[in-house]
Amino acid sequence: MIAPSGDRVIDRGGKRQYSFERTFDSGLDRALARNGHSNHRSSERKLQHILRGAARVFCEKGFEGASIRDISRATGVSLSGLYYYFESKQKLLYLIQHHTFTSVLGQLEKRLASVHDPAERLRILIRNHLDYFMSHPVEMKVLSHEDEALEAPYRKEVAAVKRRYYEIARGIFADLRKQGAARELNPRVAVLTLFGMMNWVYTWHKPKVDPGAEAMAETITSIFLTGVANGNGREALRAPAPVAVDSVH
Repeated sequence: MIAPSGDRVIDRGGKRQYSFERTFDSGLDRALARNGHSNHRSSERKLQHILRGAARVFCEKGFEGASIRDISRATGVSLSGLYYYFESKQKLLYLIQHHTFTSVLGQLEKRLASVHDPAERLRILIRNHLDYFMSHPVEMKVLSHEDEALEAPYRKEVAAVKRRYYEIARGIFADLRKQGAARELNPRVAVLTLFGMMNWVYTWHKPKVDPGAEAMAETITSIFLTGVANGNGREALRAPAPVAVDSVH
């Protein structure tokens, strides 16, 4: 198979892996070693080192304001080394987004594999999301703020991974409704509202003040399933009328 950029893709057991991720050769080894990064022995670790540095630069300067030279300084990899493996900032932004979403999705699918109760699956989805993004706030900011910066054909491939993630969440919501644990709400609105609750935690969460991922996940799960009403004064609250179920676009 050929990736959108023209890079060859190897399919191993259904897992796509880009050939350039496997073929970081001695040239990059030497470039990293010259700049004090000789401990990055595997190509995957070298790639992640560069992507983390690029994410920091995009986070601080914005995608448009960042340059490959900035990323070179942040990572300690020469300009020629970066251009050899990444022909543009678009490639780096694509890899940051693709790696982040596939990492979150892959971990979620493992955690859900043996769990069937919809409410518990919801807790796992929320905890998995918060676990990753609360420990990767830089990547979260890049994903949130630079989503529109990614161009075709990269955008299409990242969108496919995001779509799979959304469909898992929507399936969990559908199972909750079948159990009678969720009202007949518009599923698209409900699921995207949940993601809205989770995606912006990084903008206000303070580790020294606010709870960690596990407690945060319990709170968000509770709010999503039962709201914040405690039953007092319930007569003053009107339940919303059912909204017609729409199709996903």
